[in-house]
Amino acid sequence: QVQLVESGGGLVQTGGSLRISCAASGRTFSTYRVAWFRQAPGKEREFVTGISRSGDDTLYADSVKGRFSISRDNAKNTVYLQMNSLKPEDTAVYYCAATMYSGRWYSAAAYDRWGQGTQVTVSS
Repeated sequence: QVQLVESGGGLVQTGGSLRISCAASGRTFSTYRVAWFRQAPGKEREFVTGISRSGDDTLYADSVKGRFSISRDNAKNTVYLQMNSLKPEDTAVYYCAATMYSGRWYSAAAYDRWGQGTQVTVSS
């Protein structure tokens, strides 16, 4: 199965932008639906955005709609999350997740492959 590694996290000022990446191993990346989740200290993991296998369909949490954009390049085995107009409440560890199976886009339980996470910190 696919193995996922996130990168690109860091510290950014409120209103700034950051792009994080999810690089996948293996040869079956295009068969996986991919999502980004995030988890702040002391908080539950929450759905951020997801993208279909082909990249033709996307879904965003209301909290990030209009500010974040997910994309994928299957030729490079990579999914990206472009984050604009960042707010302090966006501070969290961001996790890439993938699944070959059907399930609710916004449910962490639907995803069986997870990366290690990358820290995004937005200062006020």
